[in-house]
Amino acid sequence: MSVPAVRSAGVQIWDLPTRLFHWLLVLLILLLYATGEYGLLDMDWHFWFGYATFALLMFRVLWGFLGSQTSRFAGFVRGPRAVVMYVRESYANANHGVIGHNPLGGWSVIALLLCVIVQSISGLFTSDEIETDGPLVARVSNYTVRLMTRVHHWNQNLLLLLIALHVGAILFYLLVKHDNLVVPMITGRKPLGHSVSLRFASPWLALALLLATAAIVAALVVYAV
Repeated sequence: MSVPAVRSAGVQIWDLPTRLFHWLLVLLILLLYATGEYGLLDMDWHFWFGYATFALLMFRVLWGFLGSQTSRFAGFVRGPRAVVMYVRESYANANHGVIGHNPLGGWSVIALLLCVIVQSISGLFTSDEIETDGPLVARVSNYTVRLMTRVHHWNQNLLLLLIALHVGAILFYLLVKHDNLVVPMITGRKPLGHSVSLRFASPWLALALLLATAAIVAALVVYAV
């Protein structure tokens, strides 16, 4: 369905499922890091937070094809030429009027999603060779466990770097370009100075997709036991 924007209240650019995904993922990554690196809570919580993250990521991938216009990958993933043009125009302080993710930010989203997906999958097969094993360690070879454990540790550093770049980009847009990217991800609305009409998918579809991905992860957990 299409929702016309109301200029006085700002333009609605982000749907509720996308915003909830974003902030839940932020929370889960913080909890995963705190439990994995600083011993907050029992390591069992680390795995449960990991399961929740995996389900959330699968939902976002599906939502990237079936969700609202600004949430679909086709709506913000652009080719190299579009990225280069955007960067050049940014240096010229051009007003892009981008709704949703810009061409450079779109690839940042993809990089972060892929990195967290790798972290979630590798975590299923990791072992510290002392007392903590991933849920699927017993179902693969020792070589696979060692490889996945290395990937899990290396990819964590890459994820931290991508998060730092992401936060840095948000601060750059706020302080230099005077474009607040955080508030729209909370309220869903952004002042654009003109009206637009965007297509928003049903939140009931989002709920159905989330329940389906949660059921898949639950089945994986049962399989691992």
